[in-house]
Amino acid sequence: MGNIDKTICLLVAGILFFIFGFVCQSWWWRISLLPLLIAVYGYCPLYKALKSK
Repeated sequence: MGNIDKTICLLVAGILFFIFGFVCQSWWWRISLLPLLIAVYGYCPLYKALKSK
């Protein structure tokens, strides 16, 4: 996972957190944890599943 992918995941996590955490004020902000964890750990399970051999 490259730096661009991690940056995109962090941006997506930030946007989702802002929308669901502050604008909607619901528990759906937790959905932003997935892209955040993907960016922090640098591992995306979809990469392995979609990687062509």
